[in-house]
Amino acid sequence: MRKLTPLLAPVLLLAGGIAQAHSPGEHAKVYFKNLQDGQTITAPYKVQFGIEGYGIVPAGTTDKRRHTAGHHHLLIDHPGNLDLDEPLDHNRNCMHFDQGETETVLDLPPGKHTLQLLLGDEDHEPTDPPLMSKKITITVQ
Repeated sequence: MRKLTPLLAPVLLLAGGIAQAHSPGEHAKVYFKNLQDGQTITAPYKVQFGIEGYGIVPAGTTDKRRHTAGHHHLLIDHPGNLDLDEPLDHNRNCMHFDQGETETVLDLPPGKHTLQLLLGDEDHEPTDPPLMSKKITITVQ
């Protein structure tokens, strides 16, 4: 087994730290705390977001926490054409929680709707790999 030279070890450690920036670990997850696939709700409804293995910070955070945390985006009836290498759009299908919010009140029209959480970095770009919840379908009465 080869040993690292004293000069090379710090470079490799630094490179390893950079490679991990904005990269949630394999056990990190986002999820809906109080909604399940197939659930029927009455609007307005308070939706709570959960996260494990990664942190929450406001959008635009510039200190070192930005490498180990992000903020929630809620995809509502999203058509699924996301470019995961670009900042997420602000539109009716993608709600941004720029202040680090972990809940919101949804007032959706009656009918079936799909919901999915996606974590974004300080610039609203998805983490790499993307930290996304399972897409669920709910019915609003």
